[in-house]
Formats: sequence, structure tokens, C-alpha cells
Amino acid sequence: MTYARDAVPPFYHGTRADLAVGDLLVAGFASNYQERALSWIYFSGGLDAAIWGAELAQGVGRERIYIIEPTGAFEDDPNLTDQKFPGNPTRAYRSRAPLRITGEVAEWEGHSPERLREMKDFLARLAAEGDMRIVD
Repeated sequence: MTYARDAVPPFYHGTRADLAVGDLLVAGFASNYQERALSWIYFSGGLDAAIWGAELAQGVGRERIYIIEPTGAFEDDPNLTDQKFPGNPTRAYRSRAPLRITGEVAEWEGHSPERLREMKDFLARLAAEGDMRIVD
């Protein structure tokens, strides 16, 4: 499903990038989960998905969750909605248009170290098996 940019916020993006209010997140960079540059920028209507994005983001910077607004049309993320969660209950989206940072979530609680290790091990298994497909 494709949405107009005025769909109901809030929207979030988890990352390690150090950005400021007013900056734009744009497609064309490596995903949080692999080094391949993507032609979409991904975001969520739920804080938990953004927490995962921040915790799993590659790099060494501080984990951050930005509050964003899409600057153009966006659609359901087919990596989740078509394959794992039909109907998009996770509120996972992607856009080719930039996302404008309007704020940052200052306080949030991450997943337990055990749960985070489980997810990282799961992603490592997928990568080792050659199954880290991202529908781009």
C-alpha cells in the first residue's frame, strides 16, 4: 500500500548517525543490517522497531532514535509486511523521498542483553546462510 506524506505520525528511524533537527535522512546508504547501499530509506510508526534499528545499526556511534516526517510518498516495507507480518501490524515503511528529522527520542529502553544477543545471532545465521535478502 502506498501512503501520502500526510499519514498519521509519529514516525521513527533508529540509527547510529549523529544528525540534527532539520537534517534529512536519504536513501543510498548501507542499511542498518548490511553494507549494501539501498535505494529506499526505512522507518517505523512504532518505537520498538526503531529501537531494533538503533541497536542493530552498524558502526560505533551512539544509538539514536529520531522522530521523522516523510517528505514524499511512502509504502509498506515488503521485507516485513509481505514476508512476515501481513497487514503491517509492525507499521514498517519505506520511501525513496528523504525523511526530515523533527526531533530525537531522548529516553528509551533497549532490549535486554540476552534478547539483543539472540537477534544478533539470528541475523548472523541468516548472513552465513546467504539469506539476508532485502527487497529493494
